[in-house]
Amino acid sequence: MEQETQHPSPRFSPEALEKTEEIFRRYPPEHREAALMPILHLAQREFGGWLAPETIEYVAEFMNLAPIRVYEVASFYTMYNLKKVGRYHIQVCTNISCWLCDSNAIVETLKCKLGIGLGETSGDGRYTLAEVECLGACVNAPMLQINDDYFENLTPEQVVGMIDQLP
Repeated sequence: MEQETQHPSPRFSPEALEKTEEIFRRYPPEHREAALMPILHLAQREFGGWLAPETIEYVAEFMNLAPIRVYEVASFYTMYNLKKVGRYHIQVCTNISCWLCDSNAIVETLKCKLGIGLGETSGDGRYTLAEVECLGACVNAPMLQINDDYFENLTPEQVVGMIDQLP
């Protein structure tokens, strides 16, 4: 029987703990659970760009919530990653406006350039390619997001140049 690898329990850094206090101050004390989404976002940034099961447990304990409550939120919203993503998380909008402006060409260009399909991570852990429903810039379609940066009015040639310029 194969032994499971135990991951160390995550703990917020002192800087992140300061940020959690700032987040909690935005909400009335009797509604502290309303801070869950920004706390999850902070945890995702703090612990490698995704929410491992250990991270979800830690956030639940940190906020005094049932782990299933945290998991429900984390699994509902696409901005939370429940599996490890590459150094560059590339999310391409394929919703109606982007699709009408040929986001399919952007997707195909990225698949060829990166050598991976949608929902996959490159073998070196550098890139994860994901399809998303809407990134909220329909007027400037097609668009994509790389980590926290948005890129709009794209052509396949521009996308190749963007990938080539990533450090």
